[in-house]
Amino acid sequence: YSRLLDMIDGTVINSLVFDTKEESGAVLYESQVPDARSTGAVLASYDVEAVLAAAEERGLYTITRIVTFQDGYWAPANPEHAARNTATGGIWANSRGLAWMDPTDREAWEYPLALAVEACQLGFDEIQFDYVRFPSDGDISVLGYDQAVDAETRVATIAAFLTEARDRLHAEGCAVSADVFAIVLSVNDDQGIGQRVEELSAAVDALSPMIYPSHYSPGWLGFDDPNAHPSEVVTQAIDYGLPRMEGGTLRPWLQAFFYDAGQIAEEIAVAEENGLGWILWNATSEYEAGWFPRE
Repeated sequence: YSRLLDMIDGTVINSLVFDTKEESGAVLYESQVPDARSTGAVLASYDVEAVLAAAEERGLYTITRIVTFQDGYWAPANPEHAARNTATGGIWANSRGLAWMDPTDREAWEYPLALAVEACQLGFDEIQFDYVRFPSDGDISVLGYDQAVDAETRVATIAAFLTEARDRLHAEGCAVSADVFAIVLSVNDDQGIGQRVEELSAAVDALSPMIYPSHYSPGWLGFDDPNAHPSEVVTQAIDYGLPRMEGGTLRPWLQAFFYDAGQIAEEIAVAEENGLGWILWNATSEYEAGWFPRE
């Protein structure tokens, strides 16, 4: 992380995003949350106190990301609180073989919320919930939950989780954000996952849609290759999503992979023309200094 800190020195970057819990369910620092320790989820890959101290020394705002309901450690260890496979009676797994917590089961909320409160108490400024949705990949025809769900109950469930998180984390002094699929900015339904701009924006301090042009299908906005049109794709998402915000701020994730500095600058320009902040996503954290605007 020292290389990254040196790289952003003198640039407009004023925030860093860390992982508390990543996509597999692994917790990446020495968490003391009992459910993390008892399930073998703690894979301490960085010294959380050291990185927070280094960020604070430079006056940087710190966000930590918690992959919420997808969890290959906790869900299998707690099958009574996991999404079920109605065909087999066992726990459901997605196309990557990862289990999910049952979002309709309020007891399943307690583990990610405990991680969030701990992260806030450790010194992070903001807790960002990712995978805060219902599953979308895999055989969803055999998904079973404690409650029957439709679009309204899915959205209400995710909004209720985020509202509960906000209540607990504001009391601890932290802001709350949620990552959402960018497509929900451009359509009016919940895409089967419980994410809709209106309700979720009202429950958080910041909503961060993942606007990655490479994720859009051929034909989107009439482009054979939407990835070749960063400015247009980001513009359409923000133009459709921004008027639907009922609270919080819109702060998109922007694609910082497959792109050169010029294409990343196009994306950033669209966000800034709309008065928005932004975050750059690169799954391997292989950033280049030339991607960051200078002060």
